[in-house]
Amino acid sequence: QVQLVESGGGLVQAGGSLRLSCAASGHTIFSVYTMGWFRPAPGKEREFVSSISVHGLVINYADTVKGRFTISRDNAKSMVYLEMSSLKREDTAAYYCAAAWSITTSETQYAHWGQGNQVTVSS
Repeated sequence: QVQLVESGGGLVQAGGSLRLSCAASGHTIFSVYTMGWFRPAPGKEREFVSSISVHGLVINYADTVKGRFTISRDNAKSMVYLEMSSLKREDTAAYYCAAAWSITTSETQYAHWGQGNQVTVSS
């Protein structure tokens, strides 16, 4: 079992930047998990934003954030990050950190979830 806690959200103007952090704790070794970020979307509970494999060798981004967001992780600190730049109003959402046993972009494959952290982009 792993517990995930997001931080770093807030209010930012369009074109600005934010960095989200996700701290993992629990009895399971953090470095066995693929880590992902998701956000709610119309018609879906959550849509995929980005994921990073155990050692960072496989990274995926949704087309909507590619080139603007950067995911990274620090296994020694049990942390995963999402650097967001050139933010748009449509990026406004609660962002959820999640952990999966395999390399995947599918929400259903993520077994552990944080509570979410709100990002609001104003014009």
